[in-house]
Amino acid sequence: MKTKLLDINGKEKGTIELPKEFSAVIRDDLVAKVLEAKKRQQPYAPSPVAGKQHSAKGLIVHRRHVWRSGYGRGQSRVPRKIFSGRGSQFNWEAAEVPFARGGMRAHPPKIEHFLKELKINKKEFKIAFISALAATANEKYVSKKYSRLNDKKVHAPFIVESKITELKIKDTLKALKEILGNEVYEVAIKKKAIRAGKGKMRGRRYKSNAGMLLIIGNNEKLKTNMFDVINAKEVSIFNLAMGGLGRLVVYTENAIRDIEKRLNNKEKKEKWSQ
Repeated sequence: MKTKLLDINGKEKGTIELPKEFSAVIRDDLVAKVLEAKKRQQPYAPSPVAGKQHSAKGLIVHRRHVWRSGYGRGQSRVPRKIFSGRGSQFNWEAAEVPFARGGMRAHPPKIEHFLKELKINKKEFKIAFISALAATANEKYVSKKYSRLNDKKVHAPFIVESKITELKIKDTLKALKEILGNEVYEVAIKKKAIRAGKGKMRGRRYKSNAGMLLIIGNNEKLKTNMFDVINAKEVSIFNLAMGGLGRLVVYTENAIRDIEKRLNNKEKKEKWSQ
């Protein structure tokens, strides 16, 4: 599969041969399976000592003629806390047990429940990654993912010369505007806004769109918060397909070569199960 190689001015510089995986069959079902299996829920549970921070006696003696005995009182054998006493008479209140005031919960959520991992077959994981990669080069998937691009023509994939990583951020943004076009560029740049509603009082004050992803070569560097940047060796299905297939991705020329090496296991054996 051949496609255009663009320069930093958005003009065609030549053509580049893409790896065969970019034209592979897109398996939506396997991508959804992997994303569902790798979901993480924030573990939560009560304190290990919740409901136990008291001076209640766990075992109350029930024998006759014993000081501080529960014999003959008609009380259930639960831990009790002494609020007041006079001689051998005590004002006891139940504590610790679930039905008592200030007691622990009966069946609280446990951390172990949240640490279960669903496993995915290595071959399925690899096919899902290739599908996510192929969707970034499919114009239909890219247009479908972004509502503002539904009726627009998107000339995916976007391959640009590696010189873009050497520019200053101001010039990088200018180059991206020429490469993507005005309409696609508006979707590509991250925009942060204050959230409407009560969410902003609950630690979610700001919300942001995903923006585009720039995949650079393993030896290239670029740092910005205007869009996501990742090396070819670190890119995963979660970068490419979280929230749906067809993310807007721009590749550098070196990134394409490094991805090809990674897919063909030329550098090292890929750990697809991760």
